Amino acid sequence: MTVRVGSGLSRQDDGRTAARAALDAALEPMDGASPDLVMLFVSPHFVGELRGIVDLLASETEGAVLLGCTAGGIIGGGSEVEDAPAVAVWAASLPGAAIEPFRLAFKRDGDHALIDGMDELPGGAAKPVVLLLADPFTFPADLLLEHLNGTAPGVPVIGGIASGGIEAGRNRLVFSGRIVSDGAVGAVLTGVSARAVVSQGCRPIGETFTITRAKGNVIEALGGATAVGRLEQLYGDASERDRLLMRRGLQVGIATSELKPELKRGDFVIRNVIGLDRDKGSIAIGDAVEVGQTVQFQVRDAESAREDLRELLMTAPGPHAGALLFSCNGRGQALFGQPNHDVGALARAYGQMPVAGFFAAGELGPVGGRNFLHGFTASVLLLGETE
Repeated sequence: MTVRVGSGLSRQDDGRTAARAALDAALEPMDGASPDLVMLFVSPHFVGELRGIVDLLASETEGAVLLGCTAGGIIGGGSEVEDAPAVAVWAASLPGAAIEPFRLAFKRDGDHALIDGMDELPGGAAKPVVLLLADPFTFPADLLLEHLNGTAPGVPVIGGIASGGIEAGRNRLVFSGRIVSDGAVGAVLTGVSARAVVSQGCRPIGETFTITRAKGNVIEALGGATAVGRLEQLYGDASERDRLLMRRGLQVGIATSELKPELKRGDFVIRNVIGLDRDKGSIAIGDAVEVGQTVQFQVRDAESAREDLRELLMTAPGPHAGALLFSCNGRGQALFGQPNHDVGALARAYGQMPVAGFFAAGELGPVGGRNFLHGFTASVLLLGETE
């Protein structure tokens, strides 16, 4: 069955006028088909007008699941708008697919943490796709992903963390006709052909090592030598360019599987190096590690990020009906020195197709069959035909 997708973006100064223009552009290529899923992304400039924007979309797309959030940068209509007023609308008609919306809230009860709404999420028997938008201040997306990796292995979770608000209560999430400022919203999609592409924007340097001593998030030894010793040897052998990138921000890639005979791009989840202890020879990174895991040092710059996204998109050849793009707010012009890089990469790979999304404060997506919360990443959901 034919999936129809449309997207639109407007930069008009009036929020309701911008939403009207973006919605009309999103519905135009659908040839009269009614949307089943509508995504709304709004810059913080229009928070005061959000009620009217949501009411407009809800009335014009009655019967569709409506989800969205505010964000510091908006993607749609082939453009990326950073730090300026914008509204993007993405609509999809998914005949034969099931779309189950959910709303999650994080609560503490003494020493216990609870996530209300978990009963709406899939179990291990189903193989759907989960779309998730979350507030960074009130919802621990990493804990949810860890739970789903255990209870629903292989089910991809794709989305982003709302951005634009600098403190709790400043971001907004849209759940059907409701507007909330905490927790998470999303939908479980079943019966639709979907592919996730997660580009972490890094390039490996040096060789892989097995962790031979570690505690928590601290790597003490790699292949029997101190972690700092391995790093110093790598730095000494590196080119001047790689030395510069290592000084600017070294990363560590943790292999998502120890079973592959050869590890390559896409087989590592990337984490920041957050500290060195030269006396102890240890390196602290932004995630817990275990003895026996394989790691490789990584660097990130604009060219590495371009190459990584380009190569990963080649692993998911089209045609595709449309895409949702969740790009880190540290990418964009700040990283690439030019506008529209990530959405342009999709156009170069697949031709002009409907794309919308936002610049996120964290990106969600699977690497090596497990879901992670990422940074400096472009997480893409590619939609094909319904099954």
